[in-house]
Amino acid sequence: MITRVAVVGTGVWAEQHAKLFATRGDTELVGVVGRHEERTAERAAKYRTRAYTSIDRMLDQEQPDLVTVSLPNEHHFEPTMQLLSRGVPLLVEKPLVFELAQADALLDAAGEQFFAINFNHRYAKTVQRGHAAIQAGELGDLYFATWRFGGEPGTSAHPHAQLIETQCHAFDMLEFLLGPIASVAAQMTNKSGAGYTTTAIALEFANGAVGTLLGSYDSSYAYPRTHYLEVNGDAGRLTIEDTVKRLTISRAGKEAASVWEAGFFNDEDRDFHATFGGHLDVLLPALFAGERPPIHANAGRRALELALASIESFETGSRVATGSRVATTD
Repeated sequence: MITRVAVVGTGVWAEQHAKLFATRGDTELVGVVGRHEERTAERAAKYRTRAYTSIDRMLDQEQPDLVTVSLPNEHHFEPTMQLLSRGVPLLVEKPLVFELAQADALLDAAGEQFFAINFNHRYAKTVQRGHAAIQAGELGDLYFATWRFGGEPGTSAHPHAQLIETQCHAFDMLEFLLGPIASVAAQMTNKSGAGYTTTAIALEFANGAVGTLLGSYDSSYAYPRTHYLEVNGDAGRLTIEDTVKRLTISRAGKEAASVWEAGFFNDEDRDFHATFGGHLDVLLPALFAGERPPIHANAGRRALELALASIESFETGSRVATGSRVATTD
């Protein structure tokens, strides 16, 4: 079955959307929507589809099966609400929004509509294998986790953009692997003068484990191991380097370890952008089966909730409880 998809947005990551839907065998890119007529026309021509500067006009003419939204991070709310009001199935880029009231308004408007968010890091082969190992009990009881992720800033002017728009991946991933985060205690710095661009957070998980999260825009994506994730249990440890590069699973007391990394001819699993394709491999069947999205937009609200709790912790100098609710996934 061919899924007819339209993309709202003409930025850098929106091009990944357009490229993927134009080249997959099970999707057809039926339109691109942008604010600037010339830029939108160029993007549409590049991927052999039609250009629109009106969401409603695109929906009326194309009637897509799915619309994806990939816009500047602080401009998600109004277009997403407009699309939800038309009842169209949606896949939106992270972050969902920057305010909980807006997140709740979107979720209320969606009701039982198909409303997904693209936390694509979950679909790296390293993460999928690591998650399976944890679920199989290979690490035993989990005791602590470490997450580090840092690079250059984006274009958002929000003083906590680094935490909300980038470390939402951290909150989502850590709860995906270890379960709900029960409380946070945060330190942040505005040393750069460009907002709170580096954050260190102590985490307490509902299962009794603890963790650390270090996120920064005062670093560089060019550095080796710009992303590092470690999960430790009483029977073993796993580490993930640069999201798609390498998974290592060690057993307590054993000097040998199991390592997975993409082989010489396996370009796809070395390509970070291919994690989006992995998400679509499970999202599209769920859409046509009338099922809940594999990562519901609720997960975007949950990541925002954790970010705002971390901001409250920093501003009050106290540990902040976040509850034990975690976004439901199928």
